[in-house]
This record gives sequence, C-alpha cells and structure tokens, in this order.
Amino acid sequence: MSATPVSQPSFDAHPQSGSPLEPAQNYASTDLVTKLYREQNKIHDLLSSLSFALRSLRNLNQFLELTPLIASRVTDADGGALVLFKADGQMQLERLHCQAGNQCQSIRSAMDLATRQVMEMVRETPVEPRLLTSQLLSTLDQQVHAILGSDVHLFGTPILVRNTERGRLYIFSYSDDFAWTDARQKLVRLVSDQTSVAIENDELNAELRKKERLDRELEIGAEIQSQLLPRHCPTIEGATLAARCKNANRVGGDYYDFVPADYDQLQYRPCNRPEQGRWSITIGDVMGKGVPAGLIMTMLRGMLRAEILNQHTPARILQHLNHVMYGDLDNSNRFVTLFYSEYDPKTRLLSFSNAAHNPPLLWRAESQTLEKLDSDGMLIGLEMNTQYEDGQVQLFPGDTVVYYTDGFTEAANPEGTRFEEENLLSAIERACRQGYAPQRILDYLFEQIQQFIGVARHNEDDMTLVVLQVNADTEAKSSINP
Repeated sequence: MSATPVSQPSFDAHPQSGSPLEPAQNYASTDLVTKLYREQNKIHDLLSSLSFALRSLRNLNQFLELTPLIASRVTDADGGALVLFKADGQMQLERLHCQAGNQCQSIRSAMDLATRQVMEMVRETPVEPRLLTSQLLSTLDQQVHAILGSDVHLFGTPILVRNTERGRLYIFSYSDDFAWTDARQKLVRLVSDQTSVAIENDELNAELRKKERLDRELEIGAEIQSQLLPRHCPTIEGATLAARCKNANRVGGDYYDFVPADYDQLQYRPCNRPEQGRWSITIGDVMGKGVPAGLIMTMLRGMLRAEILNQHTPARILQHLNHVMYGDLDNSNRFVTLFYSEYDPKTRLLSFSNAAHNPPLLWRAESQTLEKLDSDGMLIGLEMNTQYEDGQVQLFPGDTVVYYTDGFTEAANPEGTRFEEENLLSAIERACRQGYAPQRILDYLFEQIQQFIGVARHNEDDMTLVVLQVNADTEAKSSINP
C-alpha cells in the first residue's frame, strides 16, 4: 500500500526580507535557548549550594533539611522525602519537603504507614533485625508506591554509606505530564550521593571527637599513673637502687614501689640522709595492659601500702592483699603477679614472698653466680584461700638483685623469636661481672632488649626493672664489655 503524500505548503527557496515567518522562528529558538540556559543555571546554582553546605558541614540536621528540597527543585518535582535507617534497626521519615502544603500530610501518612509495615516484617523475620535486607528495602518501595497510588510519579534511590544502605531518598510529582527521565534520575542520585557523604563525614567527625576525648583521658590516666610510681629511688643506708617502667601503651599494668616499712620512717624521714630502717621493694604485673590494667594497678598500690604499714610478714601481707582484692579481680577476670620484699640495711637481710611473679635474680659478687629468689604462692585474685610462703636471703657487699616483669622475657624480634629468660640471665651476668652500678645495669638491659626487638620497633608489653645493689668497697666500673 503506497503512502499518500501529504501536501506541503509552498515556500520560496529564498524568502524575501521582511517575511513574517523568519522573526517568529528566531524568537521561538531564542526563547527556548534562554529557557534552557536559565534551567541549567538554576540546577547549577542549587547543586552548588548543596556542595557548599557539604564543604562547610557543621550540623548534619541542617544539611538533611536541604536534601529533599534540592532534589525536588532540580527535577521540577513537587516534593521529596528522606527516610533513614537507624543504628538500632529502626527506620523513620527524617525529612519531608512539599511545594504545596496540602500534599505534605498525605505524603507523611504514606511514608509513616510504609515504614511501620516494613518494621513489622523486620520484627517477624528470623534474620538479625539490625540487618535490613534488599528484599525488605524493595518491600518499602512497593509499600510507598501502593499507598501513594499511580497518580503520584515517584522515584526512590538509596543513601549508601560505606557500601551499606542507610536510607532512601524519594522524590514525587503530582503533575500528569511529569516523567522520570534519565537526566532527572541522575540529578536525584547526585543529591543522594552528596547526602551519603554528609552522613559519613558527620560520623567520622563524631568518631574523631570521641577519639580525641579518649586520647585526652589516656593522657590524664598516664600522667596520674606516672605520678603514682616513685619519682625517684630512696637512698638506703649501704645500698643503691635504680628502677624504670616502660609501658607498651600510655597506661600500663606494670607496677613497682618503694615504701618505708613503719610509720616512723614515713613521718620523720630526715632530708638528704640515707634511710636506716626497713624498706619494702615491690614489683608486680596485672594480666593485660591498657586502661583496665592501669586501674587495677592503681587499686593494688593503695591496698598494698595500707597492708605494709601493718608490719606483717611478707607472706601475711600477700595473703591479706589477696583476700581484699579477690572479689574485684574475680569480677574483672584479671589476676596479678606480685613479688614483695623487705630489705633491712642493718642486717642486709632481704625477706620476701612471691605471688607467682617472675623470681628476681640474685647476683652473688663473691661466687660470680646467679640465683633465683622464689617462694610458693598463687596469683593474687585466683583463689580466696591461697597460702603464701616466706623466704629470706642474706646479702653481702657487691650482691645485686634484679627484679623484672615478663615484658622482658616475652619480648619478640621481627622473626617472632622471644628474648626468653636465658638471654636475660646472660645479659645480667655480663653486666654484673663488670661490677656495674644499678643505673648502668638497668640502662644496659634496656639497650639489650631494644637491640633484640629492633631499634625502630616498640615494645608490645609493659617492661619494668628494679635493681638493688649492696654497696661494695670498690667503685663500680664505667663500661661493659659484652
């Protein structure tokens, strides 16, 4: 069947100047270009405003007010709704914008009803309620469409934060000739993406503020803990002390202390004179590290100091300490190793009791040998009725006692090999054979452990050393030949 030609109006191939058709065509083209230009400028200005709000984000709620407004304006729609999913698994209508006020109530009712229906499904589903599956999110879209009806042209797009859907942005129009073109859908997605960035930035800022508060609290905790540890070693008649604690974190669980063993020493100590009374020398380690271990260490310090002044034997002091701390340690599932000793400078007797701590090492200057100082006893907080055993050793001029925590023996190099007790024994023996003073012995042992784990590496566990040396008649040498 042949097509019937349509009669065409006859036009002059070369229209005369002043023809009424040419100005009309030019006017229509110019008007269309002007309208398109204005529309592009409007879209550009709106998106630029949203971008500026994102760059200067201070309040997420103020930004979310813009989301449905901007999305509806750039698409010439009648309004928009933002639904967000909360951390507790709930979803709610967060923001709503309508060009006409009479539309808001129906849109709000539809959104509220749809979210309630989906949350009912979440409560009934066997999966984890916090996890909104894609099926449930698809159901939300279906419910919104069904409630609003076919007269409303609706488009929804997800709000994605760190690859997790955190909400939906819905844009709607009541206009009969409105169509969701690809260009309009892209504009809505662009607004949605900027909203996602705003939510993520707000959460990152909140995490940063939380971290800053925690860092400040840790700084305060570390400062308090450093003040609780002895600021300097006491000057004891006929003996020299050196000590250092190096925490893996800012707050640690290692503990050492020097406490005069009676009230008279505590109240009437003469300035710049060697102490002639008994002194307690203690080292301990709370299982674990960081703030929890540091809090237990602080509690341990106060309780131990109160027990020391009761002038009981070392074993009785540990027994009382275990009774007092058992309940708190049992609740926290943490335990404490502790070596408690008392040195009497008049008799050079070192009395001690051990609660499962690493036994201190005694270097005998005369025989050039190492001994371990140990006695029976369980960890503090493990069993209520644990019995502890007293021990005693006679010290002589030149003898050196090295107290340490397991951060030394368990320190590992990059290959995963631990320092172990054998290497510590060898290092102590090398230092003591040279007749080193306590401070140089302490420095040398820390140097050895740092070389072992690597100069640039940080210790993974708290490390503490206390060195007690009975003064010899001869001066200590000033260097070590490894």
